[in-house]
Amino acid sequence: MTSTGDKKLAGIILAGGRSRRMGQDKAALEWDGVPMLSKIAWTISSRCDPVLIAAPPTSQAYVDLAEETDLQWVTTEKAGSGPLGGLVEALRAAEKAGADAAFVCATDMPLVDTGLIDELLGGLAESADVVVANDAGRDHPMAGIYRTRVADQLSELVAGGELRMVAALEALVTHRVGVSDPEWLANVDAPEDLHRLRIRRAS
Repeated sequence: MTSTGDKKLAGIILAGGRSRRMGQDKAALEWDGVPMLSKIAWTISSRCDPVLIAAPPTSQAYVDLAEETDLQWVTTEKAGSGPLGGLVEALRAAEKAGADAAFVCATDMPLVDTGLIDELLGGLAESADVVVANDAGRDHPMAGIYRTRVADQLSELVAGGELRMVAALEALVTHRVGVSDPEWLANVDAPEDLHRLRIRRAS
């Protein structure tokens, strides 16, 4: 487990998406012999405690995987609030657990690695609300470390109808870190993405 100052770092996996392009629940896709969500949770658990899965109870991820005893679910986000709504509720749960900050990623990032967390922590200045991975000039708001203190500020965005994660970066004091391995940021939105990633990993 990694700490930020004198408090611990939580982990948040956003798993509330509908997986429309994939055609099936991405969280339950097999990766290394286990559901992708479980693989990611296991990977980040060596740096993060607790690891929280943000998904409404109506989501396919929750329906398929809620019986996984090693996963801690946060299901209080309002329907239709998007990933930003899930982030707000999970940050509040992380703060209640004593975490000052949380590493945030998506459920479709099977190559996420503890090295990514370490590099982001290196860029988490005291003045920063959030530090995100940046690759080739592109921000990755679902690969970042967010201070739990920003939950209320982000909640105001959601209340105003904002659903985009990038809106959080625009509203907060954001620092950016160029990561050493862009593979950590790879996500799978469609079957061809999954196929391509498996081939690339095997080569």
